Amino acid sequence: MKISALLALCFLVLAVPLHAGQVYKWGDAQGNVHYSDKPHAKTVMSIHNLMFQGNFGREWVTHLGLPASAFDVNGVEFYGHFSFLKAGLHFADQITTVSRTYAGEIQTPEFGYGMDGLLKWRHEVLHGIVNGIGEDWRPASDPYLHARYTRPSLRAKSDNKRALQAEMNLAEEAAAPLLCMVSRLTRQKGIDLLLDCMPDLVEAGAQIAVLGSGERQYEERLGDLARRYPGRIGVAIGHNEGLAHRLIAGGDMFLMPSRFEPCGLAQMYAMNYGTPPVARRTGGLSDTIVDTNEAALHDGIATGFLFDGQSSASLMFALRRALACYKTKTVWRAIQANGMKRDFSWNNAAQAYAEVYRAALRLPEGGGAAPRPPISRPQAPGKAKPKSPKAALSKR
Repeated sequence: MKISALLALCFLVLAVPLHAGQVYKWGDAQGNVHYSDKPHAKTVMSIHNLMFQGNFGREWVTHLGLPASAFDVNGVEFYGHFSFLKAGLHFADQITTVSRTYAGEIQTPEFGYGMDGLLKWRHEVLHGIVNGIGEDWRPASDPYLHARYTRPSLRAKSDNKRALQAEMNLAEEAAAPLLCMVSRLTRQKGIDLLLDCMPDLVEAGAQIAVLGSGERQYEERLGDLARRYPGRIGVAIGHNEGLAHRLIAGGDMFLMPSRFEPCGLAQMYAMNYGTPPVARRTGGLSDTIVDTNEAALHDGIATGFLFDGQSSASLMFALRRALACYKTKTVWRAIQANGMKRDFSWNNAAQAYAEVYRAALRLPEGGGAAPRPPISRPQAPGKAKPKSPKAALSKR
């Protein structure tokens, strides 16, 4: 616990604007924060998954040598807990997260986990920037594959499918659509939705291969289904980097039915490998996948299949759309090629981050923590809304 808190302290030091070579100074008993007028380092705070906050007990105010006044709605206090993350979001000059859609989602109670009010208040400095993917995810040079390929040589992908079917103990059927998933086996990732769909998918002639680990109930249900449908469902519990690459290369479709997904990388890997993703319309999945419809096909931009809702019926409807397109090889080849043409490198993200840094440097001294009107603490899920603080932040 102490190690975690000390690591988080480093996080707070990076998140809160400090004087160069000095520590911050907490102000009066109302929790206002005061800084000298000397230059200080500009700060950019990045959010990945707001669900995981790393909050601590109130006693850490004393453990870390902070005055009692620091434990305030305008400081490190967050619903009776000590929150480094909340303080960072409150004081940073600029805030980023990993997709444009997720930047909007975390300003809502459903995805904000109690910080939606704070983020809505700071929306003018909140930016969504989709992650890039590394050079190690390229089918033309991937050392884990049975056969390497490019967009012009996409037919070689079938060699990887055949090898994957053998590796996952599936029947060697070239015509059977092979649906793959590589994921943590948790409710957030929507594995329960897929489990409910599996019998219908097998009935429709599909094969399913899953790699992952997580909650025991999902691991056990996957094992039961694999035994019930030998040759149709293959399951590997655990982490296996090489197998993850082979699933994405050998599969015909890649499944990401996540209830929420801040960015997601696997859908970009899949499109790079000519494996159209089937995913829920949320977070980075919404920002990176172009849903297949008549207009998107006509414009040459369709790259996958998106669904709304959080039910197995919604997922199954999207899967039936994908399976229908799979039967028309010219349409399927076009969707594959569209995905492989997309640029998911870090080039675009790097340029966007550079602009955020420039924006931070252009801000007046004090940046994001300049004088503002009083704020209301965001409402915690299932709790009554607390009273607003009595004072706003004072000038630095």
